[in-house]
Amino acid sequence: MRVLTTIEGLRCWRTQQTGSVGFVPTMGALHTGHLSLIERARAENQWVIVSIFVNPLQFGPSEDLDRYPRPLEKDRALCEAAGADAIFVPTSSVLYGQLQPAPATLMQVVPPAAMLEVLCGPFRPGHFQGVATVVTKLLNLVQPDHAYFGQKDAQQLAILRRLADDLNLSVKIIGCPIVRELDGLALSSRNQYLDGQARQQAAILYRGLSAAKAKFAAGARSQRELVQAVQTVVKAEPAVQLEYVELVHPLTLTPLDAIETIGMLAVAAQLGNTRLIDNVTLRSRRPIIAIDGPAGAGKSTVARRLARQLGLLYLDTGAMYRALTWFVLSQGADPQEQVAVAELLSRCDIRLTTQAAGEAGRSLPQQVWVNGQEVTEAIREPEVTAQVSAVAAQAAVREALVQQQKQYGAEGGVIADGRDIGTHVFPHAELKVFLTASVQERAQRRQRDLAERGQPVPDLAELEQLISERDRKDSTRAISPLQKASDAIEIDTDMLSIEAVIDKIVALYTERVVQSA
Repeated sequence: MRVLTTIEGLRCWRTQQTGSVGFVPTMGALHTGHLSLIERARAENQWVIVSIFVNPLQFGPSEDLDRYPRPLEKDRALCEAAGADAIFVPTSSVLYGQLQPAPATLMQVVPPAAMLEVLCGPFRPGHFQGVATVVTKLLNLVQPDHAYFGQKDAQQLAILRRLADDLNLSVKIIGCPIVRELDGLALSSRNQYLDGQARQQAAILYRGLSAAKAKFAAGARSQRELVQAVQTVVKAEPAVQLEYVELVHPLTLTPLDAIETIGMLAVAAQLGNTRLIDNVTLRSRRPIIAIDGPAGAGKSTVARRLARQLGLLYLDTGAMYRALTWFVLSQGADPQEQVAVAELLSRCDIRLTTQAAGEAGRSLPQQVWVNGQEVTEAIREPEVTAQVSAVAAQAAVREALVQQQKQYGAEGGVIADGRDIGTHVFPHAELKVFLTASVQERAQRRQRDLAERGQPVPDLAELEQLISERDRKDSTRAISPLQKASDAIEIDTDMLSIEAVIDKIVALYTERVVQSA
């Protein structure tokens, strides 16, 4: 593992890397939560770099800058063990040109005022300006494809996502789940300030959030009910002094009077000289089922039939790519010309709808609309089929359509399939399934499918080789590679009929979504 301490060294290292780069910015004093970020970056990128820098700009005059833990050798060993390829460990002089940087003398990045008026903003003036400034500098230096941040610092995460969007940064900001101790305490570098008794007392914050989560599951939606549930529990521990309990939208940080689709309940408290924060996300939408897996495992067929059986919308991502291709052709643009296609993306509004059941109670076909025009049949025309692969392969197209797919997820009630639906598009899906099958089984299925269509049937060995090669490419591609989500349930479809696979997923849906609601 390379240890980099200068900007020149970092830039030189970066120019030598080909393939995707994952970046994990930290202030050191690493714990299992940090390691989970590094491990995820390792799983999703060819290269991983971690920064370790205690940023003075994000500490207030009375905060713990001088005593913040700095176990560099231990951190270096942990990064190497977790799979980092490099760590960047600059000093303030290297990063800011000053040993003790004065905010008034530096160009800074200032988040929107509304995002600073809630949660920790009023209690830590200047903190998020310092965070936004240092992260902008680091992202500019590292030029990563993906940057990983923990959900525990939820306000920071929301601000950094807004930063990347508003400044048109090419990096994808990825939020990762909170890692907790067995008693629920969110892992934090500052937890080491707590002695034995304080450590036990600190766990009451999560117990308070859990009480609110239970109320939410029982039907409570108002801010008053949910906040009161936290306060009632935490007040039982006098040593823990609440600073705030607030309900906001997790992406915009807008205060909520009640949860309609999603909300984040966040808390901050003082315990002695230690400040603690925590949060939970509460969703009030219909469930999402994400089905991933390699080509030929039966994902699309299963997803379509499952949607009909459960009364959910099948999010036909393939139809979306076809719809965009149809629109590109209808505008007289060359589907192979990436700039022309990118220019059209913002002008193409795609909608999928499922018609009401027919007289016999059967589901009618899904309809596809582009800018209010119904194109269900048009997108299956030969000229569209001939060009859709070229359009779908373009990075700008993929990014735009993934954003449209995520909009469906905001309402919920969808089933989608793909190679990264559960890992990238819908990481918060209530049920994630990874369908797989042996190469031999998938090759045999492909032979049967081609024969039924009256098309030439290649030799079985040739098909096996083609499928193996596609698996390799899908699993190693730089953008959203095929991989099983850590919380996905794998189903091996060898020797199983479509009906048997659907029965298994329905059973999982009943157990994990319906009964646990």
